[in-house]
This record gives sequence, structure tokens and C-alpha cells, in this order.
Amino acid sequence: MSQYKLINIGFGNIVLANRIVALVSNESAPIKRVVQEARDRGMLIDATYGRRTRAVIITDAGYIVLSAIHPETVANRIISKGAGDGDNSSFIAESAAGMEQE
Repeated sequence: MSQYKLINIGFGNIVLANRIVALVSNESAPIKRVVQEARDRGMLIDATYGRRTRAVIITDAGYIVLSAIHPETVANRIISKGAGDGDNSSFIAESAAGMEQE
């Protein structure tokens, strides 16, 4: 059975780590264009709660997710969950079947 690794991207917002294609900073003009194009297409998810956008998450389905936490922080959360270090602070849940077994 497959596991879903969910990553907290700030303010209780969660994304599937397995679906992330890119995790980038919002500083460059090309990324700002990607964000604007996603907004125009209705494929933008703003998870910043009105705060400054620091990370742009690009998913394999073409959605663009904006986060108010730094890309390095999100990346560290993904890496720590992949290594299985036992720290559950950013790892929210496994697959539903895995939770039912506990």
C-alpha cells in the first residue's frame, strides 16, 4: 500500500510531498511570471494567509502553491521525513490504512 507523506507548509496548510516537482524562491522574474500565469488559469493556491510569499511550490498536476515559509524550511521537512529520523513535527500522517493499523 502506498504512503502519503504530507508536509506542513505553514499555518496548518499541508501538501503531498510525493507530488512536489519544484520548490523555489519567489524572487526571480520568471517565477513571478509562472505565479501570475497560474493565477490567470485558476491553478494558484495561496497558503500565505496574507503574509509575504517566500516559497513557490510547483506540483506535478500543474498547481502552484504559495507558502510564507522559506523554501529551505520546506525542503528540510521533506528530507527529514524521507530519512525516517522519527521527528514527527512536520510529518502529519501516513496513508489512511497505516493510521487505522495503529
